[in-house]
Parts: sequence; structure tokens; C-alpha cells
Amino acid sequence: MSRLLKHGEKKQDSTEQAQVGESTAEAAASTEAVETSGLSEIARAEAAEIAQLKAALAEKDDEINRLQDRYLRTLADSENMRKRLRQQAEEMCRLERENLLRLLLPVIDDLERAVQAASGGGNGKSIVEGVEMVVRALFDFLRAQGVTPQQALGKPFDPQLHEAVEQLESEEHPPNTVVKEFHRGYHIGDRVLRPARVAVARTAAHQPPAPPAQPRGRGNGSDKQA
Repeated sequence: MSRLLKHGEKKQDSTEQAQVGESTAEAAASTEAVETSGLSEIARAEAAEIAQLKAALAEKDDEINRLQDRYLRTLADSENMRKRLRQQAEEMCRLERENLLRLLLPVIDDLERAVQAASGGGNGKSIVEGVEMVVRALFDFLRAQGVTPQQALGKPFDPQLHEAVEQLESEEHPPNTVVKEFHRGYHIGDRVLRPARVAVARTAAHQPPAPPAQPRGRGNGSDKQA
């Protein structure tokens, strides 16, 4: 009887040990499954983040390519604009030069006629008339270009308009008055094209200075009237 009881107890212990082992195995398997599942989720999250980064990088590359293409197009347009402006400026200069030379041609014609008149002999009157005609033609040309001569003689000296090269004693003109003109000055519009080269009057050396004014005192005429 006691043997049967001992055998039953051993069998029960074996059964309990088996159950404990099975529980331990199941717990380990469950833990491993949980760990595997966690690793899979992390891997999927990392893969999703990498995919997002790759997409963002590809988008930035496309944007960089678009901006580079736009920059190159803008650079080409700017270069073409500079070329067009340079060509237009050169064309305008060429036209202005042609117009200027075209206006000078009648002056050359007048000079040729004056030379022909001089070579034909005579008393010289025709030569003077030819030169005067050329001078008038030149003044007409200057006026057409907006150039006008200065009137300097008898005017007060102005350093903005005149260039003084000599001082002359004069009793007829106040000091710093233009009394002689070596070459005429010219304006173009409101700007000085060339200042007039002039001589300026100064006080004569023998001219006595003006007497100083007498101060009014008690002994003057006003006291006598009083």
C-alpha cells in the first residue's frame, strides 16, 4: 500500500514538473514572440522613415534641378539683353555720327567754292565772301546741335564762364570786367562747352584812391543849421 502511495506521489511530481516546464516554455516562446514583434515594428518604422527621407531627398533634387535650369535661363536672357542693348547703343552712335557728318558736308561744299574763287584771281572780295559764308554755315551747324556762343565783352568776370589769362589796366571799365576776348566761349544747352579766354580790367596804377568818408561830428553843417 505504501509503495502505491509513493508511486502515486512520484507520478504527481512528474506531472507537476512537466506542467511547469510547459509553462516555462510557453512563457519563453511568448516573450520571444513579443520581442520579435517589437523588432519588426521598429524595422518597419525605420524603413518607413528611410522611405520618407528618400522621397524628400528626391523632391529636393528635383527642386535644385528646376532652380538651376531657371538660373541658367535667366543668365542666358540677361546675356542676350546685354548684347541687344550694346548693339542698340552702337547703332545709335553710328546714326548720330552719320547725321553729324552729313550736316558738315555743306560746310565742306562752301569751303571748296571759296577755294575755287580764290584760285580764279580777283581782288580778294570773293575770298572774303566765301570765308564768311563758311563761318555762317558753321554757326548754323552749331545752332542745330544746341551750341550757342557766349557774350563775354563788357560783362563781369565769372570763373564758371570765363578763363582769365591777362589783366589790363583800364580807367573806362570797373575792376574784374572782361575787356578783351582771345577766343569765344560756347554753351551747349545750359552747360559750358568751352569757357571764354579773356583779359580782365584792373584799377590803373596812377589812379588815386577815393578819399575816405568824413565822419559827422558836432562841427559839421548840421550844427550850423541848428
